[in-house]
Amino acid sequence: MQAGVSCKQLVSTESVNSMASRVEHPAAGYRKIFETVEELSEPIPAEITGVLPSWLGGSLLRMGPGLFEVGDEPFYHLFDGQAMMHKFDLKNGQVTYYRKFIRTDAYVRAMTENRVVISEFGTAAYPDPCKNIFSRFFTYFKGIEVTDNCLVNIYPIGEDFYAVTETNYITKVDPDSLETLSKVDLCKYLSVNGVTAHPHTDTDGTVYNIGNCFGKNMSLAYNIVKIPPAQKDDSDPLEKSQVVAQLPSSERLKPSYMHSFGMTDNYFVFVEQPVKINLLKFLSAWSITGATYMDCFESNDSMGTWFHLATKDPAGYMSSHKFRTSAFNLFHHINAYEDEGFIVVDLCTWKGHDFVYNYLYLANLREEWEEVKKAAMRAPQPEVRRYVLPLDIHREEQGKNLVSLSYTTATAVLHSDGTIWLEPEVLLSGPRQAFEFPQINYSKCRGKKYSFAYGLGLNHFIPDRIVKLNVQTKETWVWQEEECYPSEPLFVPTPGATEEDDGVLLSIVVKPGAERPGFLLVLDAMKLTELARAAVNTIIPVTLHGMYKP
Repeated sequence: MQAGVSCKQLVSTESVNSMASRVEHPAAGYRKIFETVEELSEPIPAEITGVLPSWLGGSLLRMGPGLFEVGDEPFYHLFDGQAMMHKFDLKNGQVTYYRKFIRTDAYVRAMTENRVVISEFGTAAYPDPCKNIFSRFFTYFKGIEVTDNCLVNIYPIGEDFYAVTETNYITKVDPDSLETLSKVDLCKYLSVNGVTAHPHTDTDGTVYNIGNCFGKNMSLAYNIVKIPPAQKDDSDPLEKSQVVAQLPSSERLKPSYMHSFGMTDNYFVFVEQPVKINLLKFLSAWSITGATYMDCFESNDSMGTWFHLATKDPAGYMSSHKFRTSAFNLFHHINAYEDEGFIVVDLCTWKGHDFVYNYLYLANLREEWEEVKKAAMRAPQPEVRRYVLPLDIHREEQGKNLVSLSYTTATAVLHSDGTIWLEPEVLLSGPRQAFEFPQINYSKCRGKKYSFAYGLGLNHFIPDRIVKLNVQTKETWVWQEEECYPSEPLFVPTPGATEEDDGVLLSIVVKPGAERPGFLLVLDAMKLTELARAAVNTIIPVTLHGMYKP
């Protein structure tokens, strides 16, 4: 292991299994990223140390929870806090920071009534106690009020920007003023119950996503949807959106939870995991007892994990390719690409069928460090894996490994029932040390053979480092600093760059004890060394995903 260590930070390179020095957090400073903050009335200036690249001008936009209780009612889960949008603006060598709550229905009504009004992922809303028994009874049977709390991500559709969660509601926002513009119901345009917060975008601006829907004979299916780029006549691209392919669900009334999917030049990759949404539970629990989304998840301990393929143009489900492997949870695809008749799929997995979100209740994340560690011992273990799916399947090749790519140990074996059993190559593995929230040089490498992934290192679920992974050699580089809690690192390429990793990584970091506890960190993506930081005198709560707007 080579290491260049100063008293301030640690940058190191190392092999596959030793993911960074095992840092401890006995002071539990990480609790600060799970606390409510107020929005700002205007952007505040940041104090810059180091040198910002002269070409770096634009906005880092991030989404996350910013309000963790309403009145005396707490939100219970990491994904329940009310959506807040953050912006670091980089202009002429100056940096400012700004944040505002998104004026969703969930937020506005909670503020008006000073209580939780719409049920969130892990927090149930109860009827207004001031109403009499009859009106309370009718409130219950009005049906499901689905949350529009768009705390997960922000992305462009055409010329517009939308803050999103995973329901059918997305929220149009102004990326400059951070004003909330309008609530959009995707069900008006598409046959989906909701879509992921991780769409894929083609170079021309076409957006693809996937969501579950009711297919034939009232059974569940997954729809791949396509939203065209900005229209010449300035009409809304959503009005021309369409379902392009439908994939069957392994269980009729229990779709799998999905958070992202893979896309190569010619194929879509969908991983059907054993974490299921029990729709009957969802519908009945909701109407009667004030249930939450979390109450409706269950694990199928016998199905393992299924991979599905669909062609892109013309779009269609490849029903003859039945890929199976052992059980894992999946939230984030890293990348997928085609190579010599195979599709290579790189994933951030968590082993087993126990749902990882069960471990992300705020009470767990705010525990003393020793308790946080104990909980993570019980949770599924993280692993970065590469699966290889053969496109060309010959009947006579039963029982032997179909993968002939020289650079991977991943295997695919055809069974007599026509299914193909996959075994992965492990790219990165360390007990309770996750490589998550992965990013790549998207504009250059999405759907292409690539070398580098960048991720947030989770230490027993606590984010405490930024990691670069060479997916070909398995070498890693780590940025880490004492009592610092970074967020997902976004890659921004140097203009005109030819090397895949020529660019910077942007991450919002919180250092609770510091005089200026929140800062934008700018790292050289090649060496993972610090170029600059822009610090502000406010704590910044945890952010999940976001984008860089040049």
